[in-house]
Amino acid sequence: MGTISSAFSIISGALDADQSGLSIIAGNVANANTPGYTREVPNFRENPPVVINGVSYGAGVSETGATSLRDRVLLQRLDQQQQLASASAARLDALNNVQALFTPASGSSASAAGNIGSDISNFFNSFSSLEANPTDNALRQQVLSRASTLAADISGTATALGQQQAALDQQAAAVITQVNALTRAIADLNQQIQSLTTGADAGTLEDQRQLDLSKLSQLIGINQIATENNGLTVTATSGETLLSHGVAHAITAGMVGGSTHFFLGGNDITASLTRGGGQLGGTLTARDQDIPNLLGSLDQLAFAITTEVNAQSQKGVDLNGNPGVALFQQPAPIAGKPVDYGSAVRMSVAIASPNLVAAGAVGQGSGDNSNAIDLANLGTLANPSVLNGLVLPDGTVLAPGQTLLNGQTPSNHYSGLVTSLGSLVAQVQTEETAHSASVTQLQTQNNALSAVNLNDEASALTTLERSYQAASQVFAILNSLMASALNLGSPSTVA
Repeated sequence: MGTISSAFSIISGALDADQSGLSIIAGNVANANTPGYTREVPNFRENPPVVINGVSYGAGVSETGATSLRDRVLLQRLDQQQQLASASAARLDALNNVQALFTPASGSSASAAGNIGSDISNFFNSFSSLEANPTDNALRQQVLSRASTLAADISGTATALGQQQAALDQQAAAVITQVNALTRAIADLNQQIQSLTTGADAGTLEDQRQLDLSKLSQLIGINQIATENNGLTVTATSGETLLSHGVAHAITAGMVGGSTHFFLGGNDITASLTRGGGQLGGTLTARDQDIPNLLGSLDQLAFAITTEVNAQSQKGVDLNGNPGVALFQQPAPIAGKPVDYGSAVRMSVAIASPNLVAAGAVGQGSGDNSNAIDLANLGTLANPSVLNGLVLPDGTVLAPGQTLLNGQTPSNHYSGLVTSLGSLVAQVQTEETAHSASVTQLQTQNNALSAVNLNDEASALTTLERSYQAASQVFAILNSLMASALNLGSPSTVA
């Protein structure tokens, strides 16, 4: 009787183990489309054997719980690559919006922001037209009209760049709000996971934590450090702790120099967040580097044109024979900023009457065109003589041979600006493509290990069902043997 009872115990354990395994596989199938779900496999463990007179007798098997199939190293590599891909994608999106400002639309008017290049040519060509008949009022009005168009387009483009910079500032602040929400959620999950029995698989809790970590890594650059009891410490790439165990440290925001900066533990971490990657890193790179560089180049162009044209205009005489005046407004310099700072956004025409256009040279009469020729030549000269010894608004005196556009003409300077922007967009596009391909490759590797494959689950279900059926058959055989034992003298047939 003892032997049959032991057999019943072993078979009952086998049936329980198979049933538990079937439940785990069924859970996989049910969660095949659940975001972040990691495939689980049952753990079968041999029960401690029974030793009688030095001989070991098997005691069957037990199912001890599910184990999630995850590779933590692979997951961290995936998170790191997602940081790079998200940074490139965010920066590329911002740069595409910027590039649109410098791309003339089909059929656009001459005042479109993307037509600055043609505006420059048209402006200096208007002086060439004036050479033929310097007393013609229509040609003089054309000079003012094209000067206004050039100033409006440069100013409008600079204003639009500033608006895009402000929009990126708001996007960055919104990303930090999401980051703080995710770090709080991960800290809570950390606490729940660490409260489980040491060494126990956290299952869906760890799936949710990994899903949140993946979202976090797409927003901001992070590092992960494993701690005791399956916990995590997450830091920014510069080392500041974002969360540890069950405690999250929120990033705060504040205005510095007109833009939003970010702080953690009292330290300004904006620069490190820019370098760190994620959507925030790409957004801050566009906000703090790409757009300021373009604005600086536009300022340099606007300042050079206004400075050179004003200096040459003031060397001539107008239609009334009076000394020439500045054609463009020359705003006062801003303390602590380069002398050309803000020149683009503040560029405007200073005179309204065409009679004030200084086309003639001093002492040559109102019908002279000498100064109009010199003004036209400014469009093709990289180092006009009018700059020699010129005193800039900040008091700087230009030495002979010193230029305002690094030895370039206005048209060449603007062409270089657009070309550099196009090269930068192409470079970031290439980076984004490469990073995205790497993310796809790593996701494929992770899915091969951790994602639910219904074909594999069907095979596992079949195996466990057969095992369960086999155990049931043995159970039936034992039941027949027990019946025979209890009905002595009455033969029973065991099928």
